[in-house]
Amino acid sequence: MAGGLRLMSRFDRQISLPEIGQIGQQKLADAHVLVVGAGGLGCPVLQYLVGAGIGEITLMDGDTVELSNLARQPLYAPADCGRYKVEAARRQLVRTAPELRLHPHARDLTPDNVAAAVAPADVVIDAADSYAASYTLSDCCRRLERPLISASALGQSGYVGAFCGGGPSLRAVFPDPPGNGVTCASSGIMGPVVGMIGAFQAQLALKLLLDHQPSPLGRLFSFDFATLQMGGFDFSTASEPLQTLPFVGTQALTPDDYVVDFRPESEAPKPATETAIRILAEALNVEDLPIDRRVIFACQSGLRAWRMAAEIAPRFAGDLAILAVERGG
Repeated sequence: MAGGLRLMSRFDRQISLPEIGQIGQQKLADAHVLVVGAGGLGCPVLQYLVGAGIGEITLMDGDTVELSNLARQPLYAPADCGRYKVEAARRQLVRTAPELRLHPHARDLTPDNVAAAVAPADVVIDAADSYAASYTLSDCCRRLERPLISASALGQSGYVGAFCGGGPSLRAVFPDPPGNGVTCASSGIMGPVVGMIGAFQAQLALKLLLDHQPSPLGRLFSFDFATLQMGGFDFSTASEPLQTLPFVGTQALTPDDYVVDFRPESEAPKPATETAIRILAEALNVEDLPIDRRVIFACQSGLRAWRMAAEIAPRFAGDLAILAVERGG
């Protein structure tokens, strides 16, 4: 009984809200959220979801803690450097909420494991710093009709959007590959910026789980803290692109696939597959590609492959797909 009273006291201020109450708090306790990414976005997402009383969380991230993470990832301490982020996060989160059912997976999300990860979840949060992961999640969430809260942060700006779940997908808003591959590692990020955007992701997830109106589905929110500008738009009526370039996993490859690896040996001594053909993107000749076999373009992040596939798709009659090579591959 005493333990139950202590548990309830943690949520008293939240339960006091008329739009939550005991019924809403129980909804959160019964909810299962998939969080992909335990970095700058994932840390505030996890802290606020656990703090709100989410009962079950599946966490996926193949990264380890590095010293450069600590300024913007407050779940971790210097002693965690070298540990998998999901394990370091678990140690902290279960101290906050011993009753939490947390499933940490020290591996990246891929097209091979996405369906198994998404299917049990009520809401999916994309906190990954990976184009391949974001679009892989969106494609699966659209197919399984799971709501997806996706975000991106760089420098002093970013956005949060609520996709799928019966509404438009990420591809409906961002159908084309990004013009550059800048990341937080290459261009920098301010800790409070990524913290606020991650906290906003958590808030939208709670709003969906509690079925509060208006629904965030079909809306995108943008933030520019350098200029102190905030904006956004409604994309609830956006159309899905007629043709898409899917990301595929290594387990979905077949002996008949024609795999083109755009990475030179100096970048990747081991090719994407044993039979992959190495061709630099600028040397690719579309006429040399077979149209009677599926053509897979491969690179580390998937971005170079996506750009090239998007460029040749209008004049290539065959089947194209993209492979983002997994870490260690």
